[in-house]
Amino acid sequence: MNAAEAVLQKKPKFIGKILLQVVLILVAVTQIYPLIWLAFFSLKDNSEIFSGDVLGLPKQLLWGNYAKALSDGHILTYFFNSVLVTVVTIILVLILSAMTGYAITRMNWKLSNLTMTIILLGMMVPIHAALLPLFMVLKNLGLLNTYWALIIPYVAFGIPMAVFILGSFFRGIPRELEEAAVIDGCGIYRTFFSIILPLVRPAVSTVAIFTFLSCWNELMFAVTFINKESYQTLTVGMMSMVGTYITQWGIIGAGLMITTIPTILIYLLLNKQVQKSMIAGAIKG
Repeated sequence: MNAAEAVLQKKPKFIGKILLQVVLILVAVTQIYPLIWLAFFSLKDNSEIFSGDVLGLPKQLLWGNYAKALSDGHILTYFFNSVLVTVVTIILVLILSAMTGYAITRMNWKLSNLTMTIILLGMMVPIHAALLPLFMVLKNLGLLNTYWALIIPYVAFGIPMAVFILGSFFRGIPRELEEAAVIDGCGIYRTFFSIILPLVRPAVSTVAIFTFLSCWNELMFAVTFINKESYQTLTVGMMSMVGTYITQWGIIGAGLMITTIPTILIYLLLNKQVQKSMIAGAIKG
């Protein structure tokens, strides 16, 4: 084979790589553009937004929109409430689901499969169907207009998916590790926290991200169970920023941008663990 034939054979592969890169760039731009548009939107005023150039660059960067969103819009209060509810929910979901998944998949007892089935049925229950019963229960317990009015339902609806993800990873861990730990004198709790749990860190990160997104962006429970402004989360706070007569859309855009930033940061911090989780899940599948 001469040099000319080798070049002709490599040419289709080279063209294919170029086309693939172009497609990937287009997909990336499509995914990132809404965030860029929101950033531009948050730096405009109503006159510029409604002038017909809503998609273009702002003529003047109105950084004051962010200051007004933080002060006049009570964004800091809503932000604190969202962070508190989300962090507590993630911690409880991880602790309860990890222990439950471990007990079901690694311990031999008669009703383990039935228990797993009952827990996974929770994934099929729509939150809309549980809205009225939850409202009545929380009202009777005196938990309305408290942080627990959101944390308890979020944990209850987050556990089934978390147990499903963590349980599938627990099943893939060799039992010889636990047997060696027992021989070395480790108890059940030390074995779980020191040996088993570090092996499923990718799954823990995946559960943490899913739980974070479901809590951070949830609106229906937040607007139904919380009426006091001091306990409202960001999603409800954004709704309250819409005025009866005049709405400053640039300030709302700034509030939405502030709401979006934590989601991006969380994913950037945990994306490697999520990728490992996906690769491990694909290999197991």
